[in-house]
Amino acid sequence: MGVMLKVDGIHVYYGSIHAVKGVSFEVGEGEIVTLIGANGAGKSTVLNTVSGLLHPRTGSVCFMDQDLRGVPPHKVVERGLAQVPEGRRIFLQMTVEENLEMGAYTQPKSSVAPGVADVYKRFPRLEERRSQVAGTLSGGEQQMLAMGRALMSQPKLLMLDEPSMGLAPLLVEQIFDIIRELHAAGTTILLVEQNAQAALSVADRAYVLETGRISLSGTGAELMASDQVRRAYLGG
Repeated sequence: MGVMLKVDGIHVYYGSIHAVKGVSFEVGEGEIVTLIGANGAGKSTVLNTVSGLLHPRTGSVCFMDQDLRGVPPHKVVERGLAQVPEGRRIFLQMTVEENLEMGAYTQPKSSVAPGVADVYKRFPRLEERRSQVAGTLSGGEQQMLAMGRALMSQPKLLMLDEPSMGLAPLLVEQIFDIIRELHAAGTTILLVEQNAQAALSVADRAYVLETGRISLSGTGAELMASDQVRRAYLGG
């Protein structure tokens, strides 16, 4: 198994605030890796740095053996890395289908229709609502749409930022079932999640982020069994 993503010693600042302090981790091909941690620990900052929206002051981000520093976000997508942002960020005034087509902007025209058909196969609920304006969808449907839109770029690595945020427990379960299915179909996944229980239950490996540093790492099962993690994140 090759290393798909390697983040090495990144330091990221917002103005004078030192948000991420020397974070290193890797994602192997075919893995689900999760970053868990409290709100404000720096999880989203790490994802936004990988996807090129933020730039590390020092350290490196390598994807498929290529340095991503200085690569603009749309070029990062072209290389096969897609992010489902926190809070979903879909185009609320557009229909479901138009949102999906927007996700294919890096792809040849000929792949758009098969891509949409593929997403509908995975998310039948979206097909039922294909001509509905996205702003009228429920929270769970909007999350499915955001995931479907990211899949339209045919990513090698899918990054999910807090996919369970604001969703009812039953929907959280559904979203995590979809994450398992995507993984089974061969997608490598980097998952940022406050819902530690759900994240660790799907993860091959996990890292705990605390105030901008990685404090713990191991397999999903090891961290699930760790007293430290249980006390801090699993309400145990």
